[in-house]
Amino acid sequence: MMWAVLRRKAASAGSSNLVSYGKMQSLGKARPALAGSMSQSYADTILTPEAPTLGRNPKLARQIHQGVPVNSMPIRNVVSSLKSEFSTQMWSRSFSSDSGDLVDAVVPFMGESISDGTLATFLKKPGDRVEVDEPIAQIETDKVTIDVASPEAGVIQEFVAKEGDTVEPGTKVAIISKSGEGVTTHVAPSEPPTQDAAAKAEKPSSPPPPPPPPQPETQPPKAAPKQPSSKPSATEPQLPPKDRERRVPMTRLRKRVATRLKDSQNTFALLTTFNEVDMTNLMKLRSEYKDAFLEKHGVKLGLMSGFVKAAVSGLQNQPIINAVIDGDDIIYRDYIDISIAVGTPKGLVVPVIRDAEKMNFAEIEKTINTLAKKANNGSLSIDEMAGGSFTISNGGVYGSLLSTPIINPPQSAILGMHSIVNKPMVVGGEIKARPMMYVALTYDHRLIDGREAVFFLRRIKDVVEDPRRLLLDI
Repeated sequence: MMWAVLRRKAASAGSSNLVSYGKMQSLGKARPALAGSMSQSYADTILTPEAPTLGRNPKLARQIHQGVPVNSMPIRNVVSSLKSEFSTQMWSRSFSSDSGDLVDAVVPFMGESISDGTLATFLKKPGDRVEVDEPIAQIETDKVTIDVASPEAGVIQEFVAKEGDTVEPGTKVAIISKSGEGVTTHVAPSEPPTQDAAAKAEKPSSPPPPPPPPQPETQPPKAAPKQPSSKPSATEPQLPPKDRERRVPMTRLRKRVATRLKDSQNTFALLTTFNEVDMTNLMKLRSEYKDAFLEKHGVKLGLMSGFVKAAVSGLQNQPIINAVIDGDDIIYRDYIDISIAVGTPKGLVVPVIRDAEKMNFAEIEKTINTLAKKANNGSLSIDEMAGGSFTISNGGVYGSLLSTPIINPPQSAILGMHSIVNKPMVVGGEIKARPMMYVALTYDHRLIDGREAVFFLRRIKDVVEDPRRLLLDI
């Protein structure tokens, strides 16, 4: 009897700790001493109010109904049994490129100083097959022309952009289909309907021909009132008809050149000084050593390298010509980068010969030839045209006899070369025919005085007329 009383008291105490307001308390807080005293009927009593709550975990309820004491279950087993009942879902987002058949051709990075460009022309048509990295379009910027290449081999499905659109790096230009499926079927059916529609449009237009005959009768009276209007037109200026004019938008390169040249005139105090150079000795040097020079260096000896070396010597003697104004300061450059003006069908470009003071004649000629080829092909990079401390422009290749070149900002001077013409000159008291060239130096008079400009141009004349001065440094 004594043991039965103690067991009832323990059971009543355990139930008060485990059940409160019909809800189960923490199973881990029950004392292990009560584990052996909990009978199957007591477990059933506990589960009765908790049936709705544990309905989501029948495994746990089944374990308790089978006579497993709640207190004897480790908390990790209870937690693991609860976790096993919850399902984990993995979410993934699919992209249009996951199929792998369609790829986009986008505008590439165009340079640090270029934010956008104009889609000049398409090199391919929809339905054309292209290879990897094959150019399909050209982007025209303020400085260079950039190709848009195909990222994959395939067939052009369609062009997203249009010619003349302003595009930025990353803008989609075309859609490439690797397999080429659906490309021909998309383009082909569009043509026959237009032809059928045109044929249908022509058929109904055949009945109206009868009305045209009366129209000419109405036209003569209209022509009559025009005659009096022709009388005042005799006193007015006769302008060409608009149908004989063509309006073409300016290219970005032409806009950039126009802006920079006008800014040069508005900013600089432009002044030009001239001189005349006897080309006899330089042309003789070229004719004597051109074959040996070509055999050794693989490039022809031209006159341009002689003028570049003469300009380097003049800039070293007159450093102010190589300087530039920046606000209230003067920047003196300790390097000599010579810009060479090259005319191309698309416009004027000015590639740069870096560190010209460290080059010999052969290196200068090779660099000029490389830059000229790239300029004509439109493959010059921005780095090859950036900077420059002094410019040489050779208008003589086009037959120019004399000109006043315009400074290329942010430089302070430019040397203009012209055509070589035989002229009668007094040499040693005698009149002889000499190949002469006019040279012009346009400079910023705010920074450069006439004295320095004349001395510089005189140095050009002395070195070109006697190239031996370069060897002797005199």
